[in-house]
Amino acid sequence: MRPPNSRRTRLHEQPSRRGDPSRTAPGRRDTADHLKRAKRLDRLDGLARRMDRVFRFPFTRIRFGWDPILGLVPVIGDTLAIAPAVFILREAHDMGASKSVLARMVGNIGIDWLVGLVPFAGDILDVRVKSNTRNVALLRDHLKN
Repeated sequence: MRPPNSRRTRLHEQPSRRGDPSRTAPGRRDTADHLKRAKRLDRLDGLARRMDRVFRFPFTRIRFGWDPILGLVPVIGDTLAIAPAVFILREAHDMGASKSVLARMVGNIGIDWLVGLVPFAGDILDVRVKSNTRNVALLRDHLKN
C-alpha cells in the first residue's frame, strides 16, 4: 500500500487542465472561434438558401424557396415563414451583431412579411424579396469588418 502523500496519488488528485482556455495558445483559441463562427454562418446560409432560393423556375434564372411557397397560404403561411427569419436574427444577436445591423435585419423581415400579406401579387413579389439571404449577407459583412 502506498502512503497517501506519494507522487502518484498527488498527480491523480489534481484536476485536469485539458481544454482549459487559459492553457490554449492565443492563436489556437482565435482559430477555434473563427471556425465555430464560420460553421454557424454556413448553417445560417443553408437555412436562408432553403427559404429563399432552393428551387428554380425551369428555363429561367429565377430562384425561389419555401418562403413564397408557404406564403400561398393566406396570413398563416407568411407568419410561419417568419420563424426561420427570427432564428437567423437571434443567431446574429448571439454572434455579436450591432444594433444597427439587427435593426436592418428586422426591417428586411418586416418588409418580407408585409409584401407576403398581399394576396397573390404579394406571393409573386415574395420571390424577389429574399430577406433571409439579405440578413445572412448583412451578418457576414458585419462580422468580416
